[in-house]
Amino acid sequence: MWARLRRFTPARIGLGRVGGSVPTRALLDFELAHARARDAVHARFDASALADELRGAGFGEVLVVSSQARDRMEYLLRPDLGRALDAESLEKLRESRGSACGLGVVIGDGLSAAAPARHAVPLLRELQTARGSNWTNVTTVVANHARVALGDEIGELLGAEAVVVLIGERPGLSSPDSLGVYLTWAPRAGRTDAERNCISNVRPEGLAYTEAARRLVYLLGEARRLKLSGVALKDDSEASGKTSEKRLARSC
Repeated sequence: MWARLRRFTPARIGLGRVGGSVPTRALLDFELAHARARDAVHARFDASALADELRGAGFGEVLVVSSQARDRMEYLLRPDLGRALDAESLEKLRESRGSACGLGVVIGDGLSAAAPARHAVPLLRELQTARGSNWTNVTTVVANHARVALGDEIGELLGAEAVVVLIGERPGLSSPDSLGVYLTWAPRAGRTDAERNCISNVRPEGLAYTEAARRLVYLLGEARRLKLSGVALKDDSEASGKTSEKRLARSC
């Protein structure tokens, strides 16, 4: 029974036991997963390489910035420094601001540098297809040593209507490379978590890129219509999708 159930989940279920302990194989699997999670937290984020990959994938000019955290250890010990841009990045964004920016896309390392490195480009490809012509003047920024709130300051400096932050989530014992997506309407420094929407666990083994992009496009559209985001903006994308399918069926 347990062997059949294990096919449907990476969770540790039905491990068995040897005396008062788990089997050696289960113990080694746990230690490997724990090591991968630790590595994900401490891994170096190559922001320049990701920016080059984004340019090569056709996403246009990509800006590279950094928070006030000077290295990975300071980033982990001082979360507040990861929420504010350093002086050089502030100047870079002020100089780059031109015509009104519709959507700011910020890609940050967060607590798993592997997550944006693996999933940001394929997710943005799906988003580019799903959003169509609804959002123009999109500016892409790659941020080193970034916390989620850093996107609000970046979005404000860009003059963006909305900002989307793609960032590595805290690793779990079965998901060291999970990507989180955060949406804020009218971003500005000082926004709270209650003013953001989150789509989590974006990766092939979790929420697929296509589905994540579909949900994000729905939330972006509703954010623009209602002029808000966060707890007041509900993800009714599934209900909306079913309504559209019924309309299509009737028209056929």
